[in-house]
Amino acid sequence: MCAIAGIYGENAPENLRKMLISLKHRGPDSSGIWIDENLIKGDICNFNFPRSCEGKSRGMGHNLLSIVGGQGSQPIMNQNMVLVCNGEIYNYQEIKNKIGAPFKTDSDCEVIIGLLNYFYKDDFLNALQKTIKCLDGDYAFTLWNGQEMVLARDPVGVKPLYYGEIPGEINAFASERKALWDLGIREVHALPAGHILYKDKLIKIDGPFKNEVRKHTINADNIKPDISFKEDLAIVLKNAVEKRIRGLEKVALIFSGGVDSTLLASILKDISQNDHPLQITLYTVGTENSPDIEFAIKAAECLDLDLRTLIVDENVIRNNLEPVIRAIEEFNIMKIGVGMPTYLAAQMVHEDGIRVALSGQGADELFGGYHRYLKSYKEKEGIQKVLKEDIENIYHVNLQRDDAVTMAHGVELRVPFLDKEVIDVAFNIPVKYKIESADDPLRKHILRDVALDLGVPEFIAQRPKKAAQYGSGIHKILMKKVLKEFDDEAFMKDLRGF
Repeated sequence: MCAIAGIYGENAPENLRKMLISLKHRGPDSSGIWIDENLIKGDICNFNFPRSCEGKSRGMGHNLLSIVGGQGSQPIMNQNMVLVCNGEIYNYQEIKNKIGAPFKTDSDCEVIIGLLNYFYKDDFLNALQKTIKCLDGDYAFTLWNGQEMVLARDPVGVKPLYYGEIPGEINAFASERKALWDLGIREVHALPAGHILYKDKLIKIDGPFKNEVRKHTINADNIKPDISFKEDLAIVLKNAVEKRIRGLEKVALIFSGGVDSTLLASILKDISQNDHPLQITLYTVGTENSPDIEFAIKAAECLDLDLRTLIVDENVIRNNLEPVIRAIEEFNIMKIGVGMPTYLAAQMVHEDGIRVALSGQGADELFGGYHRYLKSYKEKEGIQKVLKEDIENIYHVNLQRDDAVTMAHGVELRVPFLDKEVIDVAFNIPVKYKIESADDPLRKHILRDVALDLGVPEFIAQRPKKAAQYGSGIHKILMKKVLKEFDDEAFMKDLRGF
């Protein structure tokens, strides 16, 4: 929903302005800055800092991407606390009802301060840990508690947060690395998922798993009937989608015509027809006659949903190479190949005036979709443990890339499969319902069964996994034509400034 940034050190007001200007694409609607006791809101490019800001050494800022009218005005000040948050707190109304405290704004994020005040006795860290465990959402935030700044990131790491320093001069954080590079900070760190940075120490708060993953073996007996697992999964998936479209009139879906995104499309259609009227548009990117384009067209016709496609060729890929690398802030061939179709889809979403898009990210890690999992199966490794490790690392493998390429166009990406209830249910399903054998050609069987139950056409539900860079046809053109002529070292040096 936005960009956040903050600084402690020299020339705080102007350095903070500089960071927020570089992050304006993430929040084009308005900006706010807190410099000690001063709160200023408006157009970041035309801020006039009052004299009382001169010489101040700490501040936080926020660029707003307005999604649901009225919500989101930040920084938020309440008593001696100041908050900036990039995220959505899906259970904010339940929290407000529970704690009953007065709130100064209608932002869902203000409940973070409300919970801290509710839990705080004489141990701030303890109150912060309790607060985070109450939150159901995707978020990265920083809070000034009257004495110091604390950074926090949601258990899966859906929302990005980076930090770094110039020793003896400044400490800073931001939603993207380039904002820190602009200050001359060379060594930039991603705050790990489920962690806080407090008093210069990284502290793990909570993982994405509600309970310890049950130790299912490949040949485990059923704990309960197969039908019950499917029912549980269908319920939590629908709930996860409903949370992420609450208050929206229109929503986009990044669509490959695979089982994951088509299952989300089917759930969205069902919700729209029965509970919450919604304008749904699917977005697909690929080369002419690529698998993703062909399957997406057929699936959209079967579901009777609107589909926008973009057919790309060598020129399109070449022209968008630098913008994609600038967005993901690293030269990584795999991330470029996966990120480009999402980047181009988000561009279409932006053109259509839609600000929220869903994607099927996370389904393969939860249900054993990747072919590489068969190696662990053959070697009799604990598959659930391998999947769990992949979910714990998905923030830097996939999520930071996906957030960057969509927010480059002011589009917020939401990922229902990484809802904490979906994760908990998925990891309490025995492996044999995900992967059936050491040479299983499909995998993800229980998710495919749920998809069939919820109206996904059989030819999609049984479609083999095809990674985005291959299904779109983009990887082949990148490798054979475009990247051969590209000087990645020079480009990255120019992007970083060193």
